[in-house]
Amino acid sequence: MSEYSVARTHMIDGQLRPNEVNDERVIDAIGAVPREAFVPKTKRDVAYVDEDIAVGEGRYLIEPMIFGRMLVAANIQPSDLVLDIGCATGYSSAVLAHLADAVVALEENETLADAAEKKLTDLEIMNAAVVKGALGSGVSRQGPYDVIFMGGAVEDVPMTVVRQLKEGGRLICVKTVNGVGRGHMITMRDGIPAGRDLFNANVAKIPGFEQPKGFEF
Repeated sequence: MSEYSVARTHMIDGQLRPNEVNDERVIDAIGAVPREAFVPKTKRDVAYVDEDIAVGEGRYLIEPMIFGRMLVAANIQPSDLVLDIGCATGYSSAVLAHLADAVVALEENETLADAAEKKLTDLEIMNAAVVKGALGSGVSRQGPYDVIFMGGAVEDVPMTVVRQLKEGGRLICVKTVNGVGRGHMITMRDGIPAGRDLFNANVAKIPGFEQPKGFEF
């Protein structure tokens, strides 16, 4: 067993299971993906620590415990179509691909999008496709989606994105209000979105989801 496999097992047993990440499908999906492959070579030795990992271009992989709790809350089914907003180097999309039928991986940074595409190809993950475009616009042409996963903290979720949910669909993100972050779920029922906070969570932001500025007099 490689040192990275050992680190992955320790992450699962030490960070995930003690923190309400006990869905075995989620555990298996995280266990199947080499997180170290999605970070710069200089970061591989810390790929499994309990903090966000910088992957370049000002972007991060969400810390494992928060990522795992978001996946559990999303309750992704094997038949689901998932939109992964802000996939960065593709780690979240790789894990989501083990849970869902298909994943649309949206990334606006071309360097990261190219890296994600290469990593997913190298790992022979065939049910995740990288799309380049503005994160705040989503990918309506491929929707609607059973699940929308947002790969970082946001201040605001635009209705443009919310409307890409199917009936009964779930959007999971970390929403930041006045500097305090919480895992947040939006569900679509009878065409009406409803949001609720789930757990405390502070992770790095993704661009394009800042709170709209009000009028100033």
